Amino acid sequence: MNEVIRSALLEAGADIVGFADVKGILKPEIAHLTKAISIGVSRNLNENTVSLLAVLKRKAVGLLKTRGYKYLSIPADSDRIKNSFIAKLYPLFPHKMAATCAGLGWIGKNGLLISPEYGPRLSLATVLTDAPLKPGKPYTKSLCRSCSLCVEYCPSGAITGSTWSTNEPYIELVKLQNCKDHKQGSRAVNGKPNCGLCINICPYGRKHIIKKSSRGRMIRTSC
Repeated sequence: MNEVIRSALLEAGADIVGFADVKGILKPEIAHLTKAISIGVSRNLNENTVSLLAVLKRKAVGLLKTRGYKYLSIPADSDRIKNSFIAKLYPLFPHKMAATCAGLGWIGKNGLLISPEYGPRLSLATVLTDAPLKPGKPYTKSLCRSCSLCVEYCPSGAITGSTWSTNEPYIELVKLQNCKDHKQGSRAVNGKPNCGLCINICPYGRKHIIKKSSRGRMIRTSC
């Protein structure tokens, strides 16, 4: 069934699809759904991306529903309807957890999912299910190694330089208030809420851009 779902989602516009075993790591409210389908698209999280992710989730849900499996569709991070049931589940389930468990990538020093192919440039959605899907090999530690470009270039000093692993799930990677304050200042100055430097500077993401186009000069291509 993995390949049926993966093929259908890739054909519908997904860039990457993974399957995770999340048994024992979910909150009691959703613990009966022991598998996760992690869906990623290599594009900024905007209105069009949210619409695409919604289409992809409906495609996955349709395949599960016709086969009689239970499911819970978790929307993209920016697609939160206030006071909706699903919005109340966001604190219980981060998309990055499904993605790392599915083997799509690890958590970088910038606190974002880092895909070996797409870097931190994936927007994510997740469908939880009780279908007997075969899980991928999870990432359990960061592969950023000695690279600290995102730390060096962060204008707010929010990125601590700490390294993620499942052995230390609560380690502080990003000082969220620093990042939030910088975003507010950026919006006041130029109307843009995000600076995006920790995404743009990541060598993994830039490798993907270089593959797509050889135009333009990069600051550095590796650590």
